[in-house]
Parts: sequence; C-alpha cells; structure tokens
Amino acid sequence: MDLFDKISADIMTAMKAKDRTRLEALRGVKKEFIEAKTAKGSDGVLTDEAALKIMTKMVKQRRETAQIYTDNNRPELAENELAEAAVIEEYLPRQLSDEELTAELKKIIEQTGATSAKEMGKVMGVASKALAGRADGRVISAKVKELLA
Repeated sequence: MDLFDKISADIMTAMKAKDRTRLEALRGVKKEFIEAKTAKGSDGVLTDEAALKIMTKMVKQRRETAQIYTDNNRPELAENELAEAAVIEEYLPRQLSDEELTAELKKIIEQTGATSAKEMGKVMGVASKALAGRADGRVISAKVKELLA
C-alpha cells in the first residue's frame, strides 16, 4: 500500500473515530497529494519519495505557523498546528539523531573526497539525496559546515 492509499484509509478511520485534528491533518495531506498528481507536467503518478517531500514540507509549515501564533499570543491556534504536525510526522521516516547524522555525513564526506569548506556543495548534493526525509536540510548544512571546518 503506497502512502496515498494509506492516507485515504486513515481518513476513513479518523472519520469513524470522530478525531477532528487527525481528520483535518490527513485531509490536508491528501489535498496536497492530489494537487501534486494533477499538476501541470505531472504524469499522474505520485511516488512515495515525492509524497514524503510533500509531507516534510507540510510539517515544516505547520511548525512555522505555530511559532507565529505563539509569538502573537495565540496558544490555542499554535496547539492545533502542532497537533496536526504530529499527525503528519507519524507517516514520515524516523529523524536521525545527532550522532547518526554525524556518522552518515562522515561517510558521505569520505565518499566524495571533500576536504575543505569550499567543497561543501559537492557533499550537500549527495547528502541531500541520501538523507531526504530523515533530516532537515538546514541541520544537514550546519553539520556539513562543522565537519569540513
């Protein structure tokens, strides 16, 4: 079962359980999936890899929105955004710990033969693809800078 089908099935489960937060989060995900499938230039197929990218982006958006709500003293709205982000995160692969990320990046740096910060682009190209969905791009970038320094 691909992610699209799993989300669709879980929407039905959330409806039966009357779980509003879960239902809204999953409906938002399905909407994004359908938009990606029907986008101009799309072949009508949504790979799990593309679906994971979409869901990662959605979690990031929810977190940023929650931060804005918190800054504007609206904790009830921030709480809802964070709850939806938590629901979407259930479908994402487990995020790498700091130690795991460092180990993975050391392997990639060794693989690419990078020795200085000037070669960061070479490492980032490989790392972004290899660690997609398992670590945030900003975290990867910061760690690569630290390791190449």
